[in-house]
Amino acid sequence: MNNNTTIYSNTALDHTFKIGGDLIVNRLGYGAMRLSGQPGNFGAYPDWEGGEQLLRRAVELGVNFIDTAEAYGAGFNEQIIASALYPYKQDLVIATKGGINKPASDQILADASPEFLRSGVEGSLKRLKMEQIDLYQLHRPDPKVPFTESMGALKKLRDEGKIRHLGLSNVSVEQIKQARQIVPIVSVQNKFSISDRSFEDVLDYCTANNIAFIPHGSLGAHPLKKGAPLANAEGAIADIAVRKGVKPNQIALAWLLHYAPNIILIPGTTSIAHLEENMATSSITLTSEEMRSLNELQDN
Repeated sequence: MNNNTTIYSNTALDHTFKIGGDLIVNRLGYGAMRLSGQPGNFGAYPDWEGGEQLLRRAVELGVNFIDTAEAYGAGFNEQIIASALYPYKQDLVIATKGGINKPASDQILADASPEFLRSGVEGSLKRLKMEQIDLYQLHRPDPKVPFTESMGALKKLRDEGKIRHLGLSNVSVEQIKQARQIVPIVSVQNKFSISDRSFEDVLDYCTANNIAFIPHGSLGAHPLKKGAPLANAEGAIADIAVRKGVKPNQIALAWLLHYAPNIILIPGTTSIAHLEENMATSSITLTSEEMRSLNELQDN
C-alpha cells in the first residue's frame, strides 16, 4: 500500500509529466469516452457540435492529453476529436486504445490478435487524421491470444512508425513486466480512485519505473453508467471540500494528483461547466493532515 503523505505546495506540485521521455503533458487531461452514442458508448455522439465545442474548450483550458479508444462509439469517438481539433496543436497528445471489438452497444469482445490490432491501428490513424499515433494502449489482454503474441504485433507496428509509444490497460504487474521484455511500456491505464485502490501494486510499480499511470474511474464512475459517485461523497471528502469552498469531486481528483507524481487524470464529462470544474482542481492544495485523512478512506 502506498503510504504517501508527502504533500507539495501548489508551486512545488508538478503539474506535468513526461510520457516516454519526450511527451510533456499536463496531468489534468480529458477522457473523451462520454462523447459517444448511448446506451453503451456506441455510435456517434448525438450532439456532435456540442461535443466539438467541449473538446475545443478543453484545449483552451490547458488540456493537452486526450484519451480515446477505437471501441468508444465504434470509432466515432476518434472522429469527433479529429473533427473538433484537427489540425492539432503541436503539444497535443492523443492516446487511443485497441484490442476490443464492439459490434453492438451490449457487446464487448476482446480481440488482441495481430490481425485485429493492425486493422485497429490503421483505422485509428485514418479516423484521427494522423501519420503516427502518439500513445497506443492495448485495451485489455485477450485470453484467447498469447499475451506475448499481442505485444509482438504492437512492437512491429511501433517499429514501422505507426505508433510512437506503447501502453497497456487493465493489466497486472506481471503482465507489465512481461510486456517490457518485448517493448518499452510508457503508460498503464487501470481502474483507480480514492475509494477503489485494488490496483495499488500496479501504481507502485509504475511510479518506481517512471511509467505514467492513467486511472479510469477516478470519480468512481462505471464506464457504461451515468454519474460519478464521488461527486456526492460524504465524510472526510465532503468536510475538506466545504472547508476549501470546492466540491467533493474536486477533492477526489486533487487527492490523486497529490498521491503519486506519475498519475495523469482523464475525467470525462459532456458538460463544459463540469469540465471547467474539473480543470480547477489543479489549484487545490491538500495538506499532509488532509492527505492522511483521505488516505484512511480505503474502501475494501
